[in-house]
Amino acid sequence: MWLDRARNPNSQERQTLTIIVKCTLVASISWYLAHDVMRAQTPAFAPFSAVLMVQITAYRSLLQALRYVAAVAVGVSLQGLFGALAGPTMVSFVLVALGAMTIGRWRRLGQQGPQVATAAFFAFSTYAMAASESQGLRELGQILVLVLIGCGVGIVINVLVLPPLRYRSAEFGIHTLGHSLADLAAEAGERLCDGVWDKEHTEYWRHRANRLAPLAEQARSSVSTAWESTLLHPRRLLDRRRGGPPGGAPFSAYRQLVDALERTTYQTASVMRSIDLWHQDAEGPAEHRFMRDYGDFLCRFAGIAEIYGRLDEDRLEKQLRELHTAGERAHEARERLAELAEGEASLPLSDPSRPFGILLAEAVRLLDEADHIHAVLARAGGHRDAEAA
Repeated sequence: MWLDRARNPNSQERQTLTIIVKCTLVASISWYLAHDVMRAQTPAFAPFSAVLMVQITAYRSLLQALRYVAAVAVGVSLQGLFGALAGPTMVSFVLVALGAMTIGRWRRLGQQGPQVATAAFFAFSTYAMAASESQGLRELGQILVLVLIGCGVGIVINVLVLPPLRYRSAEFGIHTLGHSLADLAAEAGERLCDGVWDKEHTEYWRHRANRLAPLAEQARSSVSTAWESTLLHPRRLLDRRRGGPPGGAPFSAYRQLVDALERTTYQTASVMRSIDLWHQDAEGPAEHRFMRDYGDFLCRFAGIAEIYGRLDEDRLEKQLRELHTAGERAHEARERLAELAEGEASLPLSDPSRPFGILLAEAVRLLDEADHIHAVLARAGGHRDAEAA
């Protein structure tokens, strides 16, 4: 059920429900202030502006508010300028439209650029219906006031009511990528160990490996959004007043972790591509043994990736020990693999047309990234301990 999933604080459904509630709240407050308190002629500008400000993060709300107010101010000013010179005529409308469309393309306004034309057209309509020029100018000024009210209400509610501080969303993106890496490595590793695999399997693994890159991008996006949600956030500001750090260290570790996992996805894709290009029927017993041992290595690596899939800042010390143990097992498997390839099997590791050298090199790179991730998490854990002290 949708509502059941919405109970999870990190779910998409909870995020959607929060946005709906906040939009309703800011629109209602803004309408009340504009219609009942100010008795404005065009009160809809206030709730419209307020809803636009309810962004996913407090920082983004403030940024968009500044751009939106600038866009509306320019649009209204254009009408005030040309209206005062030519009145509410077709000529002045053309000039207002031309100016609004031109200025609206200014890149500094970002996605709020189209609001220049929207504000200008609404302002022209308001000015044209005014009983006199002075009344029209007063109503143009009122539009700016209503926009400021709506933006103010939207920002205050977004920052103070259910502010979206989403550390866990960063972990969620990493969990998804870690689970995918672990599942693929475990399935391929078990098949290779058992010797029960064929071209259909390798093509499927290669396809799954190619789908890891978009997951890495999603993980990167979730980390960026989670970091952005801490900017101008009340909890973050309170921590700073108490002498705490600004919250950058955890997200620095998250970014480094995502960078390493992204490189790991490329290496995993290279492994699966090399396995897919290997013609099983054209090789002998030594090559088959190498592939079985490589399957054992992939199973060990899957044990590392499985821990990535459940990383938890609150249990980091225990998970660092688990990563250390899993890493040692994977290193042992890789060393056995190298001894086999360079020793009794004497495989052609330098032959670019054969996959064995590439597979060994990618095994080294995968473990290098695993060691790097362990070091990043260890530094993050040490930072947190020092912070607590």
